[in-house]
Amino acid sequence: MQQGKRKHHLVLTEGPILKTLMKLAAPIMATAFLSTAYNLTDAFWVGTIGAAAVTGVGTGGMYLWLSGGVTVLARTGGQVYTAQSIGAGDKARARGYAHAAVRLALILGIVYGCLCFFAADPLLSFFRLNDAQTYRYAWEYLRITGGLVVLSFLSQVLTGLFTAQGDSRTPFICNVLGLVVNMVLDPLLIAGYAPFPRMEATGAALATVIAQAVVLTVMVVMLYRDKSGENVLRRPPQDGDNATERQIPKLPYTKNILRLSLPHAIQSMCYCGFSMVLARMIAPFGDSAIGVQRIGGQIEAISWNVADGFAASLNAFTAQNVGAGKTERYRKGYDYSAALLFGWGTLVALAFYFCAQGIAGLFFHEEAVTLIMVSYLTIISICEPFMCVEILTVGALAALEKTRLSSIISISLTGARIPIAFLLTRMGVGIPSFWWALTVTSVLKGIIFFITYHIVTKKNRADARPEASS
Repeated sequence: MQQGKRKHHLVLTEGPILKTLMKLAAPIMATAFLSTAYNLTDAFWVGTIGAAAVTGVGTGGMYLWLSGGVTVLARTGGQVYTAQSIGAGDKARARGYAHAAVRLALILGIVYGCLCFFAADPLLSFFRLNDAQTYRYAWEYLRITGGLVVLSFLSQVLTGLFTAQGDSRTPFICNVLGLVVNMVLDPLLIAGYAPFPRMEATGAALATVIAQAVVLTVMVVMLYRDKSGENVLRRPPQDGDNATERQIPKLPYTKNILRLSLPHAIQSMCYCGFSMVLARMIAPFGDSAIGVQRIGGQIEAISWNVADGFAASLNAFTAQNVGAGKTERYRKGYDYSAALLFGWGTLVALAFYFCAQGIAGLFFHEEAVTLIMVSYLTIISICEPFMCVEILTVGALAALEKTRLSSIISISLTGARIPIAFLLTRMGVGIPSFWWALTVTSVLKGIIFFITYHIVTKKNRADARPEASS
């Protein structure tokens, strides 16, 4: 088969490794940049309302962050097994896994949405917010964005399934449209321009869910306009298909997806859960400190969104080559990716360290809060390259079906942030205790994950046959 693409589908098992990876990753990374731009724009407009709004929206957004771990239950296994099946040339099995992942995302999204809508008060009570206005902002934001989170679940899983097939262009187009809609609606609905009333946190939430609806709608429309027959999402298995495809039962697909995804999902939810515990520990220092933690995470998205996008590409690349039995090819793909992302993380680290004051001033206008944000960026800058490698490696190990190993490493070290922060605060370090806890553990995770990947694949590399490189 010639290197190239069928419509927008790249052939991931042949041709120059780095060039193929970059073609697949470019649209995803571009989406990540735009997503980061949206997050910062959203934070800017919310910041014009005041620190209470920043903290309220950030607190409500914690449960949207947690929902990402639930989405992983459908996305990780669906993407990995779909890509492996395509790499092995088994379109029937790939179609079965893709449709099972979509069904699972729909069910999980509805259940999680109902929880956020009907249990907003007990969920937010965990943070013990002191200000009534801050709490109201959090309640409004969570009920709307959380209640309709099924839109995000479906679009994220579909993005993963498109990527598994070597098509990152279609999700890019859809996500760009959604991000543009979101960025346009933010000032209109939050601040109340033109004929729109000033809706503040409610406006931020409405802008988000409208944009998510646009992404999902355009993605489905583009899927059904694809007449090439290459996309395994185009239709479910039917009676007219070949005998092998008809005989594959549906339930094992879902079981396999959950088996592979569960450790990764637990890892993701624990990561968010530990951050929520840290937010509660930060609360005695004031609601604004919680806001700094949340906004700091959004600013960091400039590094981890890019890393996550490249990890999704490497995941599909690795999984297809696992299915095709090309061990040396996916190992080289990892090494190239790790070098690129470590370099990117280093650039972000330098920007955070030397431009901390200017960055903080974009989102906070109270001097005391700005100083807390400066300390966050200065300290957290140290770990940015290592965090990029960690995120990349988690995606690569998932493609090798090593999600349990990733979870053990990640949960252990991420959980260590809580006792580290506790000890540092007891020693009188103050709010920077939490930033140092994040930084130390992220550096360790990046180093340990990099070493672990090469240990895991060492035997496979020794057995691999020579293959084309870049």
